Amino acid sequence: MRTLQWVGLLVCATVVLWSLSATGVGVGSLVQGREGTVRLLSGLFPPDLDPVLLRRIATATVQTLQISVAALVLGAVLGLPMAVLIAGNVRAPRVLALPARWLAAVLRGVPELLWALLFVAAVGLGPAAGVYAISLHSAGMVAKLCSEQMEAVDPAPVEAVRLTGASRTATALFAVVPQARGTIVSQLLYQWECNVRSSVVIGYVGAGGLGQELGVALHLFRYQELATLMAAVLLLVLIVDGMSVLIRRRLGVIAGPPGDCERPRFRQRWRPQH
Repeated sequence: MRTLQWVGLLVCATVVLWSLSATGVGVGSLVQGREGTVRLLSGLFPPDLDPVLLRRIATATVQTLQISVAALVLGAVLGLPMAVLIAGNVRAPRVLALPARWLAAVLRGVPELLWALLFVAAVGLGPAAGVYAISLHSAGMVAKLCSEQMEAVDPAPVEAVRLTGASRTATALFAVVPQARGTIVSQLLYQWECNVRSSVVIGYVGAGGLGQELGVALHLFRYQELATLMAAVLLLVLIVDGMSVLIRRRLGVIAGPPGDCERPRFRQRWRPQH
């Protein structure tokens, strides 16, 4: 057994070294690119604080936020029903569960950037393409992650409801989903955070928001403008992360700060009784 473990470690180490060597990762590549790095970093300072640019960035930031929220809503509408069908303890008919599992795998298997390219070609440039692209990928992720949370609930209440003769739908609605509701909310909030980052990336191909502004600044070598846009992206991500933590704490999904003795309302209401 120990021999097999050493062989496995040796194989893993060989694969890692082979991958690093084949991709050119190392000190040498960093040294070769030092001149470009210095030129880029020196061009970022000082950031461009022109009022016209700041107003344009503010508009793009709001649009990025709108894309992330709209994509979250559409992704949840598509993904949560698939999650219920995929969850093993719901025992959905295979004729529904298998197509839902395959569809979720396809949706999350295609990167948001590829979805964005397809929708930009289909509906044209703009935030609508970004919403459609992110929502499809989000639906696949929500279906997978939320189904796993549903499968991890306490089986006793599920079996108790099932023994009463309840249907699969009733069992899912009254025994599985209520127990997993807190973690599902947490997963959706985390998906919102991911959507914000994704909306910046796909905007680079013309799907609107801050990403589109970043693409223009890079193509025109406006490095000072790029620095301001990067600061706006960082600020937006930090704000969304903070809002997500605040909402989760308010719902009792995560613990409050030290010394907070108030019982989380959400857990108090939905904690299963044993």
